[in-house]
Amino acid sequence: MVFRNQITIERTVFMYFHTASILVASLAAFAPFADDTCSGSAQAHAVAAEGKNIVETAVAAGSFKTLAAALKAADLVDTLQGKGPFTVFAPTDAAFAALPKGKLDELLMPKNKALLQSILTYHVVSGAVPSGDVVKLKHAATVNGQRVDVKVSDDGVMIDGAKVTTTDIRCSNGVIHVIDAVIMPSADDIVATAVKAGSFKTLAAALDAAALVKALQGDGPFTVFAPTDEAFAALPAGTVENLLKPENKDQLANILKFHVVSGRVFSDAAAKGATVATLQGGKLETRTVDGAVMVNKARVVKADIDAKNGVIHVIDRVLLPE
Repeated sequence: MVFRNQITIERTVFMYFHTASILVASLAAFAPFADDTCSGSAQAHAVAAEGKNIVETAVAAGSFKTLAAALKAADLVDTLQGKGPFTVFAPTDAAFAALPKGKLDELLMPKNKALLQSILTYHVVSGAVPSGDVVKLKHAATVNGQRVDVKVSDDGVMIDGAKVTTTDIRCSNGVIHVIDAVIMPSADDIVATAVKAGSFKTLAAALDAAALVKALQGDGPFTVFAPTDEAFAALPAGTVENLLKPENKDQLANILKFHVVSGRVFSDAAAKGATVATLQGGKLETRTVDGAVMVNKARVVKADIDAKNGVIHVIDRVLLPE
């Protein structure tokens, strides 16, 4: 199924991946700081003082050989040598070695180049973000498009499941923070993510009946306000069964597209209040009521579920266009 604004989406996707390609090349700069965080940090600052970029700084450090090899395999070296600035959460050689057996070799295969790019760009944030600002964040949008979670405790700073071991390695085009694990973005599209969740069987059936599955498996990105099975069951008796009939395919598609917005809209942005255009052509209004994010008359019961091509917010009722 082709949405009405498909051309706009395709242009957005092109610009997104072009930007992502430019940002990732800077990652190779992390190579040197894995084994000795103190001396590594000092060495990194010395190298940076000589005007070295992220990739050059990493290579000079010597503990990011795997990262450098991965950046090369993903054709991202030139990107991370660009003007930037970038912030890179750089896994050490030991972090890559801790991946499941055979995983790294699989990722370095030419056929998996796109997946490798997705993983590496998930370690890169646009702009130079020093540690003093990182600790103030709950989330950070990556060049990949998905967000990493930032958690600060007495044990240190965690980026998703990785611990920051060295901070503020200054480079000519950004900053490096060293982490002790490789962090992984979601590899599932919106439809697969919903199916795995297990509480969207009616939504999955409706998408299939409306011939919208392939559309939501596309590049996107999309934001989907996804009604649960209970939300569909709360409609008047017989409504769902009637909508699933072949003769009502267009009406069903119209309703489903009213739940989809082009681009990624995360809950913190929605909470501030916004009016957004849907793929159906109508508009949704978001706001905060008693601490909960509302979308028209639906309540967001679970927010910011990342998918490789967008984000899902779970809502407690079906949205119906006028």
